[in-house]
Amino acid sequence: MARNDEPLLAGDRPSSEISDERTIEEEDALLTGKHSPRPSQKYGWAFWREVGIFVWAVVATAAVIIVAVMYQHQQSSRPQGSGSWKGSKPSGKRNLIFMVSDGMGPTSLSLTRSFRQFESGLPPDDILVLDQHLIGSSRTRSTSSLITDSAAGATAFSCGHKSYNGAISVLPDHTPCGTVMEAAKKAGYTTGLVVTTRITDATPACFAAHVNLRAEEDKIARQLIGDHPLGHVVDLILGGGRCHFLPKGTPGSCRADTVDVIGMAKNNGFSYVEDREGFDGLQVGSAVKLPLLGLFARTDIPYEIDRRQVEDVYPSLDEMTKTALKALSEATKDSDQGFFVMIEGSRIDHAGHANDPAAQVHEVLAYDKAFASVLEFLDNDDVPGVVISTSDHETGGLATARQLHRSYPEYLWYPGTLANVTHSAENLAYQLRDYLAQHQDSTESEVRTYIKQDLIGKGLGVHDVTDEEIKSLIDHLDPWPASYIFADIISRRAQSGWATHGHSAADVNIYASHPKDARKLIGNHENTEVGQFLQDYLDLDLEPITKELLEKGASFDTLSADGSRESWMGKPVPESKVIDKMDHYHGDFKRNLDCNH
Repeated sequence: MARNDEPLLAGDRPSSEISDERTIEEEDALLTGKHSPRPSQKYGWAFWREVGIFVWAVVATAAVIIVAVMYQHQQSSRPQGSGSWKGSKPSGKRNLIFMVSDGMGPTSLSLTRSFRQFESGLPPDDILVLDQHLIGSSRTRSTSSLITDSAAGATAFSCGHKSYNGAISVLPDHTPCGTVMEAAKKAGYTTGLVVTTRITDATPACFAAHVNLRAEEDKIARQLIGDHPLGHVVDLILGGGRCHFLPKGTPGSCRADTVDVIGMAKNNGFSYVEDREGFDGLQVGSAVKLPLLGLFARTDIPYEIDRRQVEDVYPSLDEMTKTALKALSEATKDSDQGFFVMIEGSRIDHAGHANDPAAQVHEVLAYDKAFASVLEFLDNDDVPGVVISTSDHETGGLATARQLHRSYPEYLWYPGTLANVTHSAENLAYQLRDYLAQHQDSTESEVRTYIKQDLIGKGLGVHDVTDEEIKSLIDHLDPWPASYIFADIISRRAQSGWATHGHSAADVNIYASHPKDARKLIGNHENTEVGQFLQDYLDLDLEPITKELLEKGASFDTLSADGSRESWMGKPVPESKVIDKMDHYHGDFKRNLDCNH
């Protein structure tokens, strides 16, 4: 018989002393028919000590759970500034800061990160502030092309709708779409725009203006200061583009008519500043009187690589950002609603168009600095807030690699060559233009010497320029061909590559103050989803704004010189322009590289 099959009462089955005592008691009870009471068991100190420890452990665990739940609830429902607010959007007063790094693609970050590490002697794992806040990416196509322009890209942000390239918050059916800034203003938020390009350029325009084609910058200027179906919807404006606000015939004007838009702004209650002295008088936002119009350059504020050498003339993006945040915060400290501001690092895009890697890295660093200032503001502010940052598109098809010869390339690029550059290619091209204007009797040899020593040697830090490169500049002295040539000289030596002087279809990054602040934007998204997030965060409905624009817009139509009626949104889109479907191949490879057609 197996061991497990042995009878329970087998004689050789081992038993304990307790079982023996119990057996004797049971036998006595059976023989006498009387129950033998067992002595009551007494529990000593050791037993009660174990019970006490168990009870204490249960109570302590319950207390920890309760405290954790209460803390989590406090963090989500009673924020003490953005630094402690994580999770769902707040239910009360809030601020939203939307930043646009125009034209900045993922490679722009790689280029700038390596440049900064080289220039400052930092380790390979040192990263930008932006790198620490990456949460996703955005797809950028428009309704008319797989490669968007800034107008269609910004319309996706401002309206939450796709549109055609060139559209300033106008849909493919030629109707205006209400914007998040217009709806925010209507809901009681204080609003602002901060840029380093012309304030009438595509990105800022899309938040507070509506025109069929982005080239209508004269109309955009008027709409920004309140000549608009909804009245003025922007309380603070800082940037460049003064020429579109000055009447024709005035020094520095680029308007096609004699309308004094600055005068209109003042009549509408705007305070106005236009130079460094006026900007400094704002006292980093503590002395701002809203509404404010600040136009600090005739067209675009210079590239950061050039601006830092004339800081007494132009404010930086970071300075304007700090000023705007302080001013908007002060203006809303006693109100039920917070503020909404759009801040753009505009000239990252221009550096991409110019294929200028030196200008590009300094623009990205300037944007990264402004982003850091926004985070610091949010951490120290008592009102909950969020910063969302993304790009409208990538510009230049930038690559941190370049095929210089037909032979198989080495895997190299040299950020050190960019550290020697003191001016943008654009600036050097204008220096060349001015030199030729002031030295019209110069010989070709003198011009060559000036180009080689002053512009290329001192400006680019390049000392191995070839005769062919100098000849190319001599043959193309106008600023824009010359600018491209200067940029190519430094790009080749840095071995940074460019696919185009235009935009590309690359996805672009999305950043946020914290992933929990923008859960809906984690991962890959359409650019319209960014626009939808802005609306949702501020609890805005854009449909009533669109309806009001449609109802009131006709009253802002004007008469043209020939007496015909012109829409308040400007000239109609040419019938030849594709706006609601993807364009197709036209044999473009046959076009001459030196021509526009």
